[in-house]
Amino acid sequence: MYFILERINSPADLTQLSISEMEQLAGELRRLIVDTVAENGGHLASSLGAVELTLALYKVFRLPQDKVVWDVGHQAYAHKILTGRRERFATLRRKDGITGFPRRAESVYDVFGVGHASTSVSVALGLAAARDICGRGEHVIAVIGDGAMTGGEVFEALNHAGELKKNVIVVLNDNGMSIDGHSGALSDYLSRLRITPEYIRAKHELEGLIKHIPHIGETVYKTASLIKEGVKSAIVPGGLFEELGFRYIGPVDGHNIKLLTEVFDEVRQLDGPILVHVRTKKGKGYIPAEIEPEKFHGVGPFEVSSGQVKKKAAPPSYTQVFSDTLRELARENRDIVAITAAMPSGTGLKAFGEEFPERFFDVGIAEEHAVTLAGGLAAGGVRPVVAIYSTFMQRAYDQIFHDICLQNLPVLLCLDRAGLVGEDGATHHGVFDLSYLRNLPNLTIMAPKDENELRQMLAAAFSYNSPVAIRYPRGAGLGVELQKELQPMERGKAERMAVPEVDAAAAPVTIFAVGSQVDSARQAAVRLKNEGIDAAVVNMRFIKPLDIDTIASVVNNPATKLIVTAEENVLAGGFGSGVLEAIADMGANVPVLRFGIGDEFVPNGTQKEEREYCGLLPEQMAEKIAARYKKAVEK
Repeated sequence: MYFILERINSPADLTQLSISEMEQLAGELRRLIVDTVAENGGHLASSLGAVELTLALYKVFRLPQDKVVWDVGHQAYAHKILTGRRERFATLRRKDGITGFPRRAESVYDVFGVGHASTSVSVALGLAAARDICGRGEHVIAVIGDGAMTGGEVFEALNHAGELKKNVIVVLNDNGMSIDGHSGALSDYLSRLRITPEYIRAKHELEGLIKHIPHIGETVYKTASLIKEGVKSAIVPGGLFEELGFRYIGPVDGHNIKLLTEVFDEVRQLDGPILVHVRTKKGKGYIPAEIEPEKFHGVGPFEVSSGQVKKKAAPPSYTQVFSDTLRELARENRDIVAITAAMPSGTGLKAFGEEFPERFFDVGIAEEHAVTLAGGLAAGGVRPVVAIYSTFMQRAYDQIFHDICLQNLPVLLCLDRAGLVGEDGATHHGVFDLSYLRNLPNLTIMAPKDENELRQMLAAAFSYNSPVAIRYPRGAGLGVELQKELQPMERGKAERMAVPEVDAAAAPVTIFAVGSQVDSARQAAVRLKNEGIDAAVVNMRFIKPLDIDTIASVVNNPATKLIVTAEENVLAGGFGSGVLEAIADMGANVPVLRFGIGDEFVPNGTQKEEREYCGLLPEQMAEKIAARYKKAVEK
């Protein structure tokens, strides 16, 4: 089935292939990528669009001596297959399998670990500077998509690279954003013309000749330069990059392997910062992905023949409940506006934008700007909601501190995908937000136990005239009934959960839990009851402020032998730490057992597999609580 691909074990094997064989190989790569993602899920459309680009780069440059840095890594599946992981590609994103993003520990060809956007140019410049310091001569190439170009870090790096004049190549894989309208044979011709040694030599000789004309040489040269720049900007894109100090080449057809190899072969002989603008099509070669590239950007398992996603019957997701509830609230309150950072579909705000276009802002991959924009909106008298995945909100920490909390502005931060997220793995887990937010004054932090409580928390957030953060998990809710009426929630008030046949006032064990771990705690308590141990469960709801009165009532209860905390966040500085601090401030001495994420990055797998890895399944919790309880009563 894979006549050429089965012979490719490293990029070096590409050097022996003809252009026609490379084109056949492109088709085989696409078949393998489509078949694998159909089973495992993953980032399909971007990877399909970058197949020829990857082949051309890896045929021309000498890896691993030369370094290719992939931005985000959404488009790097062909890279993984060509760099010795063909046989393991079926394990993509699975437990103990290869990750969905380049990872340094996985392969010598994975030059830098990625997963968050807009970092590749900074990394490439660092690699180039290290190369020069160490006296080496390898090429360094950054491959970045047009979407990642909306991140400010890219322009900081481009500006610095242009200043340093290092030999670094940036390949802009433009698969959607119209930076310009030029394409076709003329652009291909101009791209070839501008990189040939003969053209560059002739250009320098002509400049020298004009400058040496007696008396008027400099004036003529400056005038000619102005005319040249005016004509060039009219027919050749890339003026912005050239102003930043880069030699701009393109746009180049990103699916023409012959042209790409010619361009890269010439580029590798040039000095200084170079930007090659490549035009590709997301989803190339798989019709459903070409038609709906957004749907197939990050997709679950699907039927190859139809492109239909394999969906299991499930309650609505937390994201969907957030989307529906926010629009419901916005219909009643015209001051509510919504902001996202290039994730309108992923965060559930696409429907909001369609219903309230004048109150919706998609800022691109610019989380810092999103949060400060919200600060400005709040200062201007409206009620902004910033919906960003937990892992990406980390980028805006200073803005949350300085532009929101310090000024006590009523901004609602909605952190989707909080906790363990499944197959995307360590780069995407949202397990740090409680720790990096809990220390900020003025901020209220909530986590719902189920999708109905998320509705109530959203309504409550607008009743507080101060900053609020709500974090909620990826995936389906618990299937509870959604109450139509939205009622304000008393700030900082916990909720005691009912556990069958357990008297909370007499229970020797109390579990304080937040968010997704409330249901796990309740299930663990049922298991403990079956073992003869009564455990009460408290849904804390608020990580900040903590319900100190409820904690104190348990601490001061003579029946209490063990306190347990449960969260889907790192233990360092998280919810459990807050409970421990409260107990210490009370001067109490009571045993405490904490459940959460240890001091490590959790590898990819399903969410259930990851929770099992962290000891967060109800049966694991019950077993550990029982063992600790027995030790406590023996003392």
